[in-house]
Amino acid sequence: MRRPIAADAALRLLGLAARAGALLPGAERVRVAARTATLRFAIVAKDVSANSLDKLVPLLDARGIPYVRAFTRDELGAAVGKAPLSAIGITDETLSLRIRRELEGEGTEGGPQDAAK
Repeated sequence: MRRPIAADAALRLLGLAARAGALLPGAERVRVAARTATLRFAIVAKDVSANSLDKLVPLLDARGIPYVRAFTRDELGAAVGKAPLSAIGITDETLSLRIRRELEGEGTEGGPQDAAK
């Protein structure tokens, strides 16, 4: 099954964010950035473990950080040239808005902050 064009564009933007140094790979780095208020947006893999999900999502919700559940761990890792990743964080506001715009309406799940801002 082919992925929607907007999803492909979002994955390409993740690669751009990685090259620009505006991407944090991995759930632990995303959690640290959420605590230090440097995180603008997060993508949590659809196939993340329940343990990782329980540690990450409540923190994102509590800090009011927008996030979506999209892609698989393999897709997230491949998009940024890494091993499979449970989560990716974006620290640049402009890139985060562009990625969010691409992901809108693509059947992603997220917290209450998804539609905000």
